[in-house]
Amino acid sequence: QLQFVESGGGLVQPGGSLRLSCAASGFTFDDYGIGWFRQAPGKEREGVSCISSGAASIYYADSVKGRFTISRDNAKNTAYLQMNNLEPGDTAVYSCAASSIGCDGTIALDEYDYWGQGTQVTVSS
Repeated sequence: QLQFVESGGGLVQPGGSLRLSCAASGFTFDDYGIGWFRQAPGKEREGVSCISSGAASIYYADSVKGRFTISRDNAKNTAYLQMNNLEPGDTAVYSCAASSIGCDGTIALDEYDYWGQGTQVTVSS
């Protein structure tokens, strides 16, 4: 049974850090690119970052470039999103997803096959 378990969300002050984890099971993790998406209340879901199956290709949205770092450990079937210098505008539900197409320098919702349930990130003082 395919499953994503996301963790690491929470409440943090502006300027703080969080590390999100996405543990996958039920499919061949290292055959897929992994993406992180977020959706704030009243807004459309947006792609934040993605990483190819072997980590050779990585993409960041301009809004998070220089602050967020994506990584993956294929031996543990887990992907990570390290988020530093968080801003109130980063508040959203963050979800990970898997794409058989991979990560080729951009990120598109319709390329992702499997989705996690999401974890809430709130940046507020």
